[in-house]
Amino acid sequence: MGLNQAFDISVSGIEAARLKQEIIASNLANIDTTRTSDGGPYRRKTVILGEEPLNFNSILEQETKKLYGKKPGGVKVVDLVDDLTPFMRVYNPGHPDADADGYVDLPNVSMSEEMIDMVFTSKMYQANITAFNATKKMAQDTLQLP
Repeated sequence: MGLNQAFDISVSGIEAARLKQEIIASNLANIDTTRTSDGGPYRRKTVILGEEPLNFNSILEQETKKLYGKKPGGVKVVDLVDDLTPFMRVYNPGHPDADADGYVDLPNVSMSEEMIDMVFTSKMYQANITAFNATKKMAQDTLQLP
């Protein structure tokens, strides 16, 4: 594995963290949305991440066939899914979206859960930046060899 591939792996983690932060921001922005274009309250979204496998066989195959494009290794976004946990029902008969019994369905977004995800994603981002910078330092040190 060369330094370019190490850069690519770090960048894939950075891009995955960026997407997760965007989804968290969307969830937080819609924490009070009781009516969407689909009808009903906003449903929390989650990002499913997976690995881009890095193993000897994939690297050997790539090198022998001189494949170009995405190299193995890193993180990939597998799916963006709706959280199917039930909506919270609150009694508020004056709300425009209340049903006949006076209950309103609120989004299944929890502020504390989103904040925990945000801190975790921020740490994931920082770890990938650290790995990227370490790879950059190795590349710079290699250029300064006597």
